[in-house]
Amino acid sequence: MTPAHPHPAPAPAARRTRRTPRHLAQAVITAALLMAGPVQAGTGKLLLTGGVSTVDGAAGGGLTPWALTGTQATEGQVGASAFASRAVTRDYALTVAGAAFAWNNRLELSLAQQALSTGVTGRALGLPGLRLRQNIVGLKLRVAGDAVLDSDTWRPQVAVGLLSKRLQDNDLSPTLNALGARQRDTEAYVSATKLFLAQGLLVNTTLRLTRANQGGLLGHGGEIAGVVDDRGYSLQPEVSVAWLLNRRLAVGFEWRSMPDKLRRAGEIAGLGSGLKGEDWKDLFIAWAPSPHLSLTAAWVDLGQVVPATTEQRRQTGAYLSAQIAF
Repeated sequence: MTPAHPHPAPAPAARRTRRTPRHLAQAVITAALLMAGPVQAGTGKLLLTGGVSTVDGAAGGGLTPWALTGTQATEGQVGASAFASRAVTRDYALTVAGAAFAWNNRLELSLAQQALSTGVTGRALGLPGLRLRQNIVGLKLRVAGDAVLDSDTWRPQVAVGLLSKRLQDNDLSPTLNALGARQRDTEAYVSATKLFLAQGLLVNTTLRLTRANQGGLLGHGGEIAGVVDDRGYSLQPEVSVAWLLNRRLAVGFEWRSMPDKLRRAGEIAGLGSGLKGEDWKDLFIAWAPSPHLSLTAAWVDLGQVVPATTEQRRQTGAYLSAQIAF
């Protein structure tokens, strides 16, 4: 008979694990994939009519959100998706990962984390290896129309959205603070998407209320006390056009107007136009080999990004993205 132990040895204390933003992003994507089994969404949507994942996380093209909700969820269904994207230009590299959840073909919640390798700019600032990380939480609500059901009319699908952006503290934060660029902000947008199904044509227009510098990776707004005050929001237009060559393949282009909030602050700081921002654009091809997988490749042109450190070079290059949706 084994004697009882009235005083069992205490269990070792659980180790506390620090949750970094990278861990949180991985957890979100894992949760989206785990949800893929129990969610109700099937293959009700036509291929590519839910868009792909933008660099901000919302469903749309690669650069700009559309009024469409992502995932494969249709009315009465819940869906989830996860994506990873990579853009490499002449001097920079941007990696984005995230997930989205959609309900009833009406409401979309998206989460994304961006990581920008600053390359030559970081070295010029004496900060080699500098990476800028931004977390984005998005909410989109369809308020009118149905892109597929209204495809034989002139009525577009319309959605409104919010994007809450937070740039993590980094070695560039003191410089951004000196230029009056906020590291947290919220953008609002309205998108109208018209699908001409018989012609295989999708057209989207978006108006974004924003003050983000380079999408928020260089903060929001700009100010030098008593000299420059450019902290206000501005309304920026965005356009996407996609041709559905067949049910699995689409090609198109996007244009996204960008605010130029740091230019004047940079001029006062003696950098000339070295901090100006320019519009973003791309030419893309999207392929959906199955209802649950889409792959996107694009040529991107981000204009001049911190031209003070890049010898005025335009930041052109390649963009690749993969999305799993249920």
